[in-house]
Amino acid sequence: MNGIILNATPWPIRSTVSGSTRTWVFLVITAWHLVILQSSAAAWFQKALVGMEVGPTGAQFGHSDTNDTRYSARFDGREIVRRSLEAHAEYLVMWVRDGDYAYYDSKILPKAQGLGDRDPLRDAVDEARGKSLPILAYCVVQQGGHFLNAHPEFAMRGADGKPLGRFCFNSGYLESMKSIVAEQLTYGIAGFHLDMLDQGFGPPYGCWCDTCQKQYQTEFGHLMPKGATWDDAWDRMLEFRYRSSERFERALVNHIKSIRPEATVDFNYHGNPPFSFEVGQRPVQHAGNADFVTGETGIWGFSALGVGFNAEFYRASTPGKPFQVAIQRGVHMYHDQTTRPLNDIRWELFTLLAHGAFVTMIDKTGFDGSLDLIAYNRMGTAFAEALAKRAHFNHTPVYDIGLWFSSRSRDWIGRENSGRWFQSIQGAQRACALEHLQFGIILDENANPDTLRPFPIVCLPDVGILSDKDVGLLRRYVEAGGNLLITGRSGQYDRMGNPLAQPNLAGMIGAIPRKSLDSMDNWVRRSSRPPPGSEGAFLSLDKDLLGAVLPPNWPVLVKGPATVYQPTGALHAGDLLKPHRTRRQLEGREGTDWPMSPEEPVGPAVLLNRVGSGQVLTMAASPDFATASDHPVVEARQLFRAAVRYLNPKPRIRIQATASVEAVVTDDIPNRSLRVHFITYNPTPQGTPDRNRPLVMPGLIEDAPMFRATIETSDRLKSVSTVNPGSTVKRNGNRVDMVIEDIHEVVVLKY
Repeated sequence: MNGIILNATPWPIRSTVSGSTRTWVFLVITAWHLVILQSSAAAWFQKALVGMEVGPTGAQFGHSDTNDTRYSARFDGREIVRRSLEAHAEYLVMWVRDGDYAYYDSKILPKAQGLGDRDPLRDAVDEARGKSLPILAYCVVQQGGHFLNAHPEFAMRGADGKPLGRFCFNSGYLESMKSIVAEQLTYGIAGFHLDMLDQGFGPPYGCWCDTCQKQYQTEFGHLMPKGATWDDAWDRMLEFRYRSSERFERALVNHIKSIRPEATVDFNYHGNPPFSFEVGQRPVQHAGNADFVTGETGIWGFSALGVGFNAEFYRASTPGKPFQVAIQRGVHMYHDQTTRPLNDIRWELFTLLAHGAFVTMIDKTGFDGSLDLIAYNRMGTAFAEALAKRAHFNHTPVYDIGLWFSSRSRDWIGRENSGRWFQSIQGAQRACALEHLQFGIILDENANPDTLRPFPIVCLPDVGILSDKDVGLLRRYVEAGGNLLITGRSGQYDRMGNPLAQPNLAGMIGAIPRKSLDSMDNWVRRSSRPPPGSEGAFLSLDKDLLGAVLPPNWPVLVKGPATVYQPTGALHAGDLLKPHRTRRQLEGREGTDWPMSPEEPVGPAVLLNRVGSGQVLTMAASPDFATASDHPVVEARQLFRAAVRYLNPKPRIRIQATASVEAVVTDDIPNRSLRVHFITYNPTPQGTPDRNRPLVMPGLIEDAPMFRATIETSDRLKSVSTVNPGSTVKRNGNRVDMVIEDIHEVVVLKY
C-alpha cells in the first residue's frame, strides 16, 4: 500500500508493564546512567529528565504538636532512596526543613519528634552514595511555624505594627538562613531546592517593620505609603519589595556557592500566573537568580491546559537554560496522599517533557512518613517510559505564535484582581492548545529582536501597558515582515494603568480607539455589506477570517474587553455589537454578570493595517479572554485560530486533531527531523475563572483514547516514523494521516 510507514520504532512499555519488561527497562536506564556519568561532567540538572521530591504531609504545617511522636515515625531516608531508584528517578529532592521542623539532626531547628534518633537526610545521602542519585535538600524559607515563634524579631509587620506571620527578607532572618543551609551542606548534598520565596499571597502587601521603613526611606527619600495606594509612592513600594526578594535570593546563593561552588540552587518560582505582585516576584527578575528556574503546575491551581503554558513561561523567563516543573501524584493537590491513575500521570508528565521541561514528581508520605508502593509503581512506569523516549525531548520549538506577557500590565491593570487580567493570555494559550497552534511566551522584561525572531506572529492579548521601548521593538518587528495580532485594550494605558489620551499603538493599528466598552458581554458578527470603497479588502477579511467561523449576520458572544475603533487607514470588516441593558441595569439596580443579547453595532470587528513588510491585525473584542471565561463559546476560540491562519496562511506545519489532543512540535535541526508530540487529554477542560482556581475539577484520565490526526508540512519529507507500534500511519507526499491509541505519541518527520 502506497504511503504505509514500515520503519516505526517499537516501544515495549504500555499502560501495563510486565515484570520482565520492567527489568529490561531498568537495565537499559542503568546503562544510560553509566554512559552519561563517564562521558560528561555536566551538572546533574543539565542531563536530568525525571526525578522525585519526597516529604511528609503538608497537613502538619502550622504550629503542630511537638509531642506527637506518631508524625514522621516511619520517614526513612534509606527506603526513600531505594524506592526512588526503583522508580527510575534521576535525582531526589529530600524534604529536610519546613515551617515547623527539621528532618535531620539540626543544631538550629527543632527536629520532628517522631524521628527519634534517626537522621533521614544522613540515611538518604549514605544510601545514595555510589548509586548515581544526586540528593537535593528541600528547604522551606518562608513559612511561619515554630522558628518564627521563637524569633519574633524576624517577622513581617503590617502598617499597624502587628506581625503578619511571615519572615521579613530584610531582617536578620537572612543570617539564620545562611546558618541553616551551611548546616545542611555538611551532609554532602548536591544542592538545594528552596521553597516559599514569597512575601505573602494576599493583603497586606508589604512589611512595615523598622528595618524595612528605614531602608525604604534611604532608597527612595520618603516614608513608606501605608497600604496599596496605587500611585507613585506605591510604585516605589512595589519596586522595594521586588528588590528585597532579589537581594535575599542572591545573598543566599552567594553564601551557598562560597561554601561549595558546585552545589546547585533553585528557588520555587512564583513569577507566573496565578501569582501576581503580592508575592514580590517579577517574571524575569526573580527567575534567574539561581542555577535554573523551578516552577509548579497542576489542574487544581493552574488550569488543565495551563500545564504547557507554565512550561513555556519558565522557558521564556530564563532563555537557554534548563527549567524544572514540579507535579504531584495526588488527585487534587500536593498535600493529599491519594494516587492518580497511570494515564493521568502520563498526560501531565509528557506534556511537560514535550514542552522541554525536566520534571519532578512530588510525593507526600502518610502522616507517619510511610510510602505508598502502588504510587511508586505507577510513577516508575511513567518514568521508565520517559527515559526510554529521552532522545525525543529537548529539541528546538517550532512556533506559530508568541504570546506577550506584560508584568507592568499585571501589576497596574490587574492590580488586586489579576485573575481577570490573566484570562486573556491564558485564553490565548488555551485556544492554541485546543486548535493545535504552536505557542511560546514573550516576557516584556527581556523582550528583544532575538526573542521575537522565532515567532511568525506576536500576539498582544489585552496588553494594556506598553512602553515606548516595547512599541518601538514591535514596530521594527512588523516592519521587517512580522505579524502582530492585537486584542482587547492593548496599548491604551500609561505606565500607571490610567487611560492614555493618545494610545501608543494607534499608528500601527491604523485606527483610533474611541472608547473601551464598559461591558464584558460583547458580540461580534459578519457585516452584511462592505464599507464604501473597500470592497476587495473587505471580501478578504470577511470571507477568509470571519467567514471561516461565522455565517453572515449571526452574532456570537465574545466575552471580555472590547474597544470601539475609528479606522484611519486600516481595512476593516464585521461588526462589534454592544449588549442590551435592562432599565434596572441602566439605573444601577441590577448586575451585569449574566450576558445580555446584542443590541447595536458600535464599530468594526476586525481591522488590518500594513506596516512596512508586515501587517497588524486587530480584533476589537477578546476571543482569547472568552476562551478562558465562564462562557467559552467555541466560535470565539475559532476566531482566534482564524486570525492566526489569516496572518500566516502557509505555516511550516499544520495539524488537525480533536480538541482533546495537544500537539507540540520541535525541530531536531542537526538530524533534520521534526517531531510532533501528540498528548491526549481526555476530559473536557475547565475554565480559568477570575479567582484563579477551577470551579470544577476535570475528571481523571483512566483510559488511553483513540483519535485521528493529520499533519501537513511545507518540508519535503524523506520518511515518517512513530514511537508507538500500535499507531496506524499513512503518508501521501507531505501529508501524514494517523490513527493513534495512547496518551502520548511521537511522530518523527525526516526532511
